[in-house]
Amino acid sequence: MAKRQSATSLDMSPEQERRIRMRKYTIAMSVRMVCIVAGVFTTGWLMWFFFALAIFLPYFAVVIANAQGGTPSVKSTQLTAPRLSIKASEFKVMDDQ
Repeated sequence: MAKRQSATSLDMSPEQERRIRMRKYTIAMSVRMVCIVAGVFTTGWLMWFFFALAIFLPYFAVVIANAQGGTPSVKSTQLTAPRLSIKASEFKVMDDQ
């Protein structure tokens, strides 16, 4: 008989996963705002560095926020199919001719 799925083998709920992604994205966008303000108040190569970081940070923020936490567990990727077993004595071939 196939193993039953238990509550401890389930992954995170969609709500919990969404909350974690939003937290990562909010932190990244806060760093972007700091870079914009720092770019306004600095000059030279440091100004260009802060503005470049502010321009490219949204892409990396989305990638980081949507990245799954590590590798999936074996339990979540393993398919369990029901098994049907028939004894040889119960197996009959019927010919309808």
